[in-house]
This record gives sequence, structure tokens and C-alpha cells, in this order.
Amino acid sequence: MLHRPFVLAMTVLPVAVTLAAQPRRPAAAPGPASDSQAVRRLAAERKADPAPAPARREGEGPFQRLIIRGVNLIDGYGSAPRGPVDVVVEGNRIAEIVSIGYPKLPIDQAKRPKGATKELDAEGMYLMPGLIDLHVHQGTQQKAPESEYYNKLWLAHGITTVRGVPFASFDYSVKERARSATNEIAAPRYVVYQRPGTGWGREKPRTPDEAREWVRWAKANGADGLKLGAERPDLMEALLDEARKLGLGSTAHLQQAGVAQVNADVATRMGLEAVTHFYGLFESMYDNHQVQPWPLDANLQDEQVRFGQVARQWSLVTPRGEKWNALLKKFLERDVTLDPTMTTYLTGRDVMKRIRAPWHDRYTIPSQWDFYVSNRENHGAYFYDWTTEDEVAWRNFYRVWMMFLNDYKNMGGRVTASSDAGFIYNTPGFSTIEELELLQEAGFYPGEAIRAGTYHAAIALNKATRQPIDRGVVEPGMLADLVIVPDNPFRNLKVLYGTGWFRLDDATGKVEPYGGVRWTIKDGIVYDARQLLRDIATMGDAQRKARAVGGK
Repeated sequence: MLHRPFVLAMTVLPVAVTLAAQPRRPAAAPGPASDSQAVRRLAAERKADPAPAPARREGEGPFQRLIIRGVNLIDGYGSAPRGPVDVVVEGNRIAEIVSIGYPKLPIDQAKRPKGATKELDAEGMYLMPGLIDLHVHQGTQQKAPESEYYNKLWLAHGITTVRGVPFASFDYSVKERARSATNEIAAPRYVVYQRPGTGWGREKPRTPDEAREWVRWAKANGADGLKLGAERPDLMEALLDEARKLGLGSTAHLQQAGVAQVNADVATRMGLEAVTHFYGLFESMYDNHQVQPWPLDANLQDEQVRFGQVARQWSLVTPRGEKWNALLKKFLERDVTLDPTMTTYLTGRDVMKRIRAPWHDRYTIPSQWDFYVSNRENHGAYFYDWTTEDEVAWRNFYRVWMMFLNDYKNMGGRVTASSDAGFIYNTPGFSTIEELELLQEAGFYPGEAIRAGTYHAAIALNKATRQPIDRGVVEPGMLADLVIVPDNPFRNLKVLYGTGWFRLDDATGKVEPYGGVRWTIKDGIVYDARQLLRDIATMGDAQRKARAVGGK
């Protein structure tokens, strides 16, 4: 039996919901005639989709004038908290932030804003921008049959914007984004990135002209950006050039099968905005190789070989050497975003710890757990015969990787905090908070780690469109996407876990829970994070009950 996490006592907010009708989107013009193989491919994309989220039953608001009382403000720019303040939200925008006194002194009642239609008593609590996770997937029927599971895990951890790379099929992603935008469903804001060739019912582009045509199709049909691999160089150039012309963003997982042609240096020179994971970074700095020297019997379809060997790159580069410093300088000049998702590979350096994470028993539903367990087909389930030597390699790899990320941050480069959850014992929501902790381990001040998941993520989202940010910081005029937590995240980032953390109370001699997100506010709608966690636990209980009845 896995350890059960501490769960705080909960108070349910009253719910007053007005569901907006889902807007109708014009049907996309059909592309050229598709062959039967392309039609089957499109059908397969959609078949894997989780069930769309149910109509929203949760949340209260938005309000004509919501006042959050007596809170300490973390603005998202990286500086330390300040307070107490009252924060006024009108509809779905922050209207005013009013200082109402000084720490450890009585609140100055004369300074408090008036005229609230709804108040939240957050005296002594901490308010920060809603987190923005730039690398998520919605799951599949195999992992999470209902998208509600991921949506509620995200909201319960204060995540108010998610970028799907992709969420699921093109059609599903665009439709669910529209439903989230009108708050028909309880979900963060969706940003839709898609891989080349998805959605249009044709084969994946094989020529630069076809690549440009697909980018134009994707833009016309609602994509916000592209999630690329290490594509063939002529295709990569065409995809990035067309995306830039149309104001579409770009991020890339420069996978091992193609990175010998397109590493991070090459891709960002072509115009790639963001490098997700670590792929392509080390390959751009090798001392004595251009291609990673794999074992001569390696097979990249064997995931333990692939993931086990990639960590061996730590010894192929010289930290803070000539190539290291030159690459950092190029990234800074090109305004590259590094989106490392360290949390998704964390199991590699300590399998036992990750398998025993305290939230699994209650908040990792059985179908998601089944996907994690070692087997040779599920992506990321590659611990067939994991060894101490493999873990040591990953620990060394993290040491060098973290040094690179911290150096880039210290130069003024943009590093963001994302999760890529749903694989490798990496459960959504919890893993985004883990990423903040890993950034602190890398050398980031807590304010810098929080900035990575708020302000810097917002800048990365808007880089392609060049529009001013509307989220990621707490100031008047910004969207009311906020998180309220009872304890100080600067002192301990663990308080941002939905379940909070625990400590010994010396007065009672007992270990007591503390922290945990109290409220998540998205678009001015107040969600009780603890109730969302109860809903998630109920989903897991229902799956277990159904399996018991079915004899599975």
C-alpha cells in the first residue's frame, strides 16, 4: 500500500454557476482529397482522445466586485512578498491593489476598498499569479479516460493556463479550448500547439511546400503554435519560417533520431523560439563528437536504452567551457526560451522515491498508474531492468543540466517551469510544483522559480504575437488568474502542492499538515482547490470500484 498524503480539512464554497453557451466555430474548409491511409490516421488521432470535460458544476463567480482581503502579494516578477493588501477584482480583471498597513500591526480599516459584492477572507495568506504550464498533454483513453481528471488536477495546483503540445487531436484541442474560454468547463485556459501534419486528414508534410501549406491550414483552423521534433532541415526551416510569418509560436523536442541534423544551436538559428526538455542542448556542445556515441548494439525503439544512454551525455561536454559559453550567448542573442521539464525525467535518478510519492495512492487514478508500470509499449514505462549505474548517470546529468539552466538564467535568459506530466510516474499538477522545486535545486531563488512559472511563461506565450501579456503577474489590468495559499511559498515551495506539506508541531508533539492551495481563481471564477481534490479522489475510487466489480 502506498502512503496516503495528508489532506487538510475542507470547506466547500457555495456554487453559483451560469453556463455560457459554447460558441459555434465555422467549419474548416476541407483539404485536398485524402487517401485511405490518411483518413485512418485522422480517425486514430481522434479515437485516442479522452472524453470531453462535462459541463461546469464548480466555481463561484465572476463577480461584479470581488475583494480579496488582507493577503500578502507575490507579484510574479520575482521580488519578495509584500502586504497586507486588499486586491480588487472586477469581473475577470484585477482592478486595484491597495496597501492596508504593515506586517504585525493592525490593519488600517480606513484604507480598505469598499463596495464588495463578494469577499474572500485571506488575511495572512499569500496570493500569486496563476501558474502557466507550457508543456502538457491531456492524456488518452488509456491513461485518463476523462479529461476532467487532468483539468481538476491542474486547477487544484493553481495552474490557470496550460499549453497542450498537444493536448490530444487537433479537433478535440480546439473545441475544448473554446469551452474553457467561455468557462463552460472547469479547466485552465488552453493554448493549442500541434505537431506537423495533424488534423488535416492528409499525410505528414514531406516537402517544404507541403510543410508551409500545413502551417497555413493549422493557423486557419485555430492553432496557436507548433510543437516540432528535430525535423528534416529543409522542412524545419519551412515550418518555422511560415509560423513566424503567421504569428504562430514554436517549441521543439529535438529527439535523438533527428538531433544529429538539427540540434538546439541549428534549430534556434532557424528561428525556433523554445527548446523543451534537454534534447539538442548537449549535442550542441560536444567536445569530441558531433553525434552521441551510442553503444554499438543500441536500438532507439528500446526506451530503456534510449533514456538510459541519453543521461551519459553529461561527460561529453565541458561545463563553462568555450562551447558552453558560446551556446549560452547565442541563446541570449536569439531570445530563446528554455523549457526544461526536469520533473518528467526525475524518476531516472531515483525510481524508488518517485514510485512512492505520497500523492499516488489517492490522486493517481488506476488507469494512469497502469500506464506508468514497466512495459515495452507505453511511452515512458521503460524501467525494465533499471540499475544503480543508470541512476548515478542521471544524477550526474542533472548536475550539469541544472548548471546550464542556472547560468542561462543568470545571464538574463528566460527559463520556464513546465511538467510534461502523464508519463514516467509524473502525475499532473503535483509535477508542476516539483518543477519549481527542481529550479530551486538548480540555483534559482524561490522568486525566480515562481517567475519561471508565471511572468516568464507569459512572455514566452506572447513572443510570436508580440502582444502585451495579460497574465503571469498581479497588477491592475491583468486577467484575474490567481492562486491563494495559506503559507509562504518563498519559505517552502512545497506549500503549493494541492495536498500541502507537513511538519512537527512541537506544542502538541504531533505531525500536522499545512499549506496546500486554498483557492484558484481563473477568469474571475473562484474554485475551492480542496473540493477539486476531493473530486479527483472520487474519480479514482470509482475506477477501483468498477474494476472490483468487473474482476480486473
